[in-house]
Amino acid sequence: MANPWTGEVVVTLDGVTHRCKLTLGALAELEAALEADTLMGLVERFEAGRFSTRDVLTLLVAGLRGGGWQGAAADLMTVEIAGGPVEAARAAAELLARAFALPQGRGA
Repeated sequence: MANPWTGEVVVTLDGVTHRCKLTLGALAELEAALEADTLMGLVERFEAGRFSTRDVLTLLVAGLRGGGWQGAAADLMTVEIAGGPVEAARAAAELLARAFALPQGRGA
């Protein structure tokens, strides 16, 4: 089970559950992989529903690596993601949301 208080999201690859998390290092890796000046453009694409499959895969790789996974982007091309592309996109969007927002009920 994921811990939303720490920004975790669960993704199941080939029947194995993995915790994903966009740590600072994972966010830096994500920016480099997407060749983006900032992540705000990516956030805006997800909010508007204009994200690409590449965006989803890159986000999942960064989140998985932030959660301790040792794989690479090529590894995701051959695994079964539980829930298919829709679940992969939902998990990627949730990773972004949890990285930049406080969970419900937590205020400053």
